Amino acid sequence: MKKTFFFWCAGLIVLSSLSCSTVPKKAASDWLIDPSPFKARVVESADRRSLSIENGLVRRTFRTSPNLATIGLDHLVTGESLFRAVRPEAVLVLDGKKVNVGGLLGQADQAYLLPEWLDRLTAEPGAFAFTSFEQGLIEPRFPYKRVRWAPDSNWPPPGRTLTLHFAPTAPEFQGIAVGVHYEIYNGLPLISKWITVANSRTRPVRLGSFISETLAVVEPEVSVGDVENWDRPNIHVETDYAFSGMSPKSASRTVFWVTDPGFTTQVNYALHTPCVLECRPPLGPDADIAPGESFATFRTFELLHDSTDRERKGLALRRMYRTIAPWVLENPIFLHLTSTDPAVVRQAVDQCADAGFEMIILSFGSGLNMESEDPAYLARIKELADYAHGKGIELGGYSLLASRSVDAANDVINPKTGKTGGAIFGNSPCLGSAWGRDYFRRITSFIERTGFNLLEHDGSYPGDVCASTSHPGHRGLEDSQWTQWRTITDFYAWCRARGVYLNVPDWYFLAGSSKTGVGYREVNWSLPRERQIMLGRQNLYDGTWEKTPSMGWTFVPLVQYHGGGEAATLEPLSEHLDAYGAHLVQNFGYGVQACYRGPRLYDTEATRTLVRKWVEWYKTHRGILNSDVIHVRRPDGRDFDAILHFNPGLKEKGLLLVFNPTDEEIEKELSIPLYYAGFTDTARIREGEGPARTLRLDREYRISLPVKVPARGFSWFVIE
Repeated sequence: MKKTFFFWCAGLIVLSSLSCSTVPKKAASDWLIDPSPFKARVVESADRRSLSIENGLVRRTFRTSPNLATIGLDHLVTGESLFRAVRPEAVLVLDGKKVNVGGLLGQADQAYLLPEWLDRLTAEPGAFAFTSFEQGLIEPRFPYKRVRWAPDSNWPPPGRTLTLHFAPTAPEFQGIAVGVHYEIYNGLPLISKWITVANSRTRPVRLGSFISETLAVVEPEVSVGDVENWDRPNIHVETDYAFSGMSPKSASRTVFWVTDPGFTTQVNYALHTPCVLECRPPLGPDADIAPGESFATFRTFELLHDSTDRERKGLALRRMYRTIAPWVLENPIFLHLTSTDPAVVRQAVDQCADAGFEMIILSFGSGLNMESEDPAYLARIKELADYAHGKGIELGGYSLLASRSVDAANDVINPKTGKTGGAIFGNSPCLGSAWGRDYFRRITSFIERTGFNLLEHDGSYPGDVCASTSHPGHRGLEDSQWTQWRTITDFYAWCRARGVYLNVPDWYFLAGSSKTGVGYREVNWSLPRERQIMLGRQNLYDGTWEKTPSMGWTFVPLVQYHGGGEAATLEPLSEHLDAYGAHLVQNFGYGVQACYRGPRLYDTEATRTLVRKWVEWYKTHRGILNSDVIHVRRPDGRDFDAILHFNPGLKEKGLLLVFNPTDEEIEKELSIPLYYAGFTDTARIREGEGPARTLRLDREYRISLPVKVPARGFSWFVIE
């Protein structure tokens, strides 16, 4: 993207073009390069009538009298204010009655809020009233036991918490206390929020529904007429109540942008501008809170962007996941083993240990049954796990949960028909049924009794609702989604506390999952090998905009997968070393682990040498290859494509891979952006293990790098 600046000089207009796609400020003050100056804090005003949470990047401000309400949301880097009008801190339905938590009335215009208006605002009669606040350090959402290699990270993430306490003013809600909780993180323009409802009376209270976040934000698009696809504010909003999707967008179930009929001065004639953020479950939770108990909502995470550039927004999002879900940085090298035959498993363990692989997944089609409670079967699997552990290899397996039918008594009941069928995957067991409860008991027991280190959990809960009134895990339709989500996320938290690695083909990262598909079409792995390689590299490039490389798995069909015959498979491996090597290079080079699916890693000494070579290369450069990426050029088969890893905190601050998919050698000069690697003047760069040379950066923090890449080959460069 080019910006053109107009300078008025002696009556003349001077035009200057500056590429600003990824360079918003000087490197020394950019939080994406050095986040250390930006410390979170809670600030109370001298008159004690306002509070704020801030970290030098973002600030959320609250008025505390005559009730508490958000009165500001500012990006401190850009100077942009996202806030427009006062709303309550939360909206609850308790025992069938709607009540606001906090909030202020009387704003003169919903388009903006002036400081001189604040003293005129009044408390809403009947709303829960602010009583006090407390602050502290961030505590972990759940335990995280780190047992395998990952880049350095903190759990919990450093930052500050602010808890706002509210008490009822209406008699019918006496004995109910509400907490509004915020977290703000060091070095990241991110704020999270959730609500707790505590019951100290002698009878239960039912929380029918809630809105845990409602923000009236500045409208990013103004139009007199209606627009089919309105622009959204430059803020990423995500919650941990997510399922049935492999991206934050497709898995989002709780983030709604709605209209504001009270905003009568907006430009849109019909008042249809979607300029209010609401975070709420699509159904329920319809939860009974027993005396002495409390209820916690899902958590909302709000990441404020300081640019509209796709790469910078992706870098911010990936930094968010590294911070609030550091288990996504675990990135073991694994084999997708297609057999549980003890001889085959032992041979695979020996090969993995020899080649440097770190984990074996007894995959679908292997015959593994993680629901078994047969003592002899468990003993046999434990013996295999012990053998793997003795060779330094982790062992785990595959289990299918949803997208199958159990029976009429245990499947989810369609509320439209009163029968099974019509679920997201046609049929699916209800996690709150007797079978569902027993399933999690069996899986938990299997992991404990065998010592498994990993669960590949297919068909994870996709969000199905269930109208059954006889399942023991939920009361009826209204609470069925919430209780099933709680069941699976509680189980994932148990796995995370135990150090069990989670491969889950849905967006459960904020609940403890480490990896999902990088993004591919399964039947593409039945195409000819050459097309698989090109499509695979496109998937790697496209799949690392929203995910860190370690958050995605890709695929390598060592044996036939979805058909395709000999032209699609790598076996016999020794006869297809070029294709096998291409997969190894591009997957390890992107830092994305593949499901190498088959019964073995190598068949001859030449194949063994190839696998060991690229595993050793990956481990030599593991730090930088597991760092973030800059997308240099997308693969299209017509010219070079390239990806750049960077990390200003490492000795190897950058690693560039350049691929040539054509039949002719490519020789050209590439413009390589080194801003995010922390370079300002010069950089030392070497091709492969060759000698280093010093190149000077231009004013856009780029180097001009001459490259010569052989036909159907690649080159790699280390930048220090």
